[in-house]
Amino acid sequence: MTGKVLIYGGNGGIGAATARALQARGVALHLVGRDEARLRAVAAELGASHSLADIFEAGAIERATNEAGTPLAGLVYAVGSINLKPLARLALEDFERDFRLNAAGAALAIQAALPALKAFDGTASVLLFSSVAVQQGFAAHASVAMAKGAVEGLTRALAAELAPSIRVNAIAPSLTRTPLAAALTGNERMAEAIAQLHPMGRLGEPEDIGALAAFLMSQEAGWITGQVFGVDGGRSSLRVKG
Repeated sequence: MTGKVLIYGGNGGIGAATARALQARGVALHLVGRDEARLRAVAAELGASHSLADIFEAGAIERATNEAGTPLAGLVYAVGSINLKPLARLALEDFERDFRLNAAGAALAIQAALPALKAFDGTASVLLFSSVAVQQGFAAHASVAMAKGAVEGLTRALAAELAPSIRVNAIAPSLTRTPLAAALTGNERMAEAIAQLHPMGRLGEPEDIGALAAFLMSQEAGWITGQVFGVDGGRSSLRVKG
């Protein structure tokens, strides 16, 4: 792939792992994040340009897109939330925030970047992130599963709308050791118990997801669009214990 890739959430976790995997393929990057110290560190490590921005900030997406420049070979929206509450404890604000961050934010990021993606000399690629919780029913996941379910619908709708000039795919990870998931993975007893629910017997690492992400962004995946890929240690489809 030649051309720059715009990565939201590129300052840590899955976004940073995707950025590193793409940089190893020689791809130029523009990273967007809201943690200034981490963003600057990752951008310096990878020789990437960057924009400090919060998805909820008015005008942030448009500014980041302009700073990334034209054309864009791809866009990765690796922004998400893990808001785990039973239904009785969820308020309208929870549903609105999760939907705005995960689904509407992705749609707005793509909308803003559309002219730059269409200006790319070739087929540009967009990658979004869902969750294993969309396919599997987990207690206390109502708000985030709804939001990520919307991401899967968005993936397929835009893949149809934007073909053949732009491919759109998504990855649906299971629990991965990222800063976002620290509340769950920081307790080793809890982390090990959750790990054993996966046929592969461990939690995900950001690099597990980043490797597939880099492939899906590349021209090697040029005939793949409208797909949601589980990178989940087998949890979405396998049962090795009764």
